[in-house]
Formats: sequence, structure tokens, C-alpha cells
Amino acid sequence: MEQQPDPGFAPGLTAHVELTVTDSDTAQAVGSGDVPVLGTPRVLALAEAATVAATARRMPTGMTTVGTRVELDHRAPTPIGRRVTAHAQLAKVDGRRLLFEIVVTDGDTTVAEGRVERILVDRQRFVARAFGPDES
Repeated sequence: MEQQPDPGFAPGLTAHVELTVTDSDTAQAVGSGDVPVLGTPRVLALAEAATVAATARRMPTGMTTVGTRVELDHRAPTPIGRRVTAHAQLAKVDGRRLLFEIVVTDGDTTVAEGRVERILVDRQRFVARAFGPDES
């Protein structure tokens, strides 16, 4: 088995990203419902963006992370014009597996919370595998 470089990730690593909800972020726009509030797929994308931001500064050259598992409870609606913040904290490191705890807030309101698992992979090898052998 090939040894992966140690990325130096440790529990406690954090990041946050923000989004001001627009028409294109609503459940109506993304096809996840028929109401004009922040859609769950956008909440998930924001949560994943926070996990990516948490690892970005320490990512070894040629490596990346990919999402492999998500648990998300979308608890409160967020109307257009409101700003939400996704907070990610690395809770556990198990070899190449990184488990993040996520909380998405709108001011003092918890909009969503859950966990996102990501796996550290070699970017070039991952992309090559996804697209199959080169046929040129």
C-alpha cells in the first residue's frame, strides 16, 4: 500500500464561509421544493465549502479532499436577503478520513447542523480514475 503524505490536519481546525441568500439559492430555483427560501442543496454546498476552506491552507501539493458522506439536519427556513454562515470544525482524523462538524447559522438562529466526511486523495490520480483511461 502506498504511503500518503501526512497533511498535518488535526482536530480543532476551523473555517467559515458566508452566503447572502438570492433567488438562485431558493428551493424553487434548485428544484428541491416549491418555496422561496434557502434550499437544502445550497445549505449542503455551503457546508462543504466550509470544510474545503478549513483544509485549503494546509493541503499538501497535488492532494485534495473529496466528500464521501453527509449527515445534515436543515432546521429553519432562511428567506432571500438573509446572510447565513457555515462553520466547519474538524472533529476527527482517521488516516485519510476527515470528519467535520458543521453548523449553519443566520444570526443567532441555527439553520442547519450535521457532519461532513471527506477523504484525502491524490488529485491527479482521482481525476484520471474518474475519467477512465486516456484514449488518445
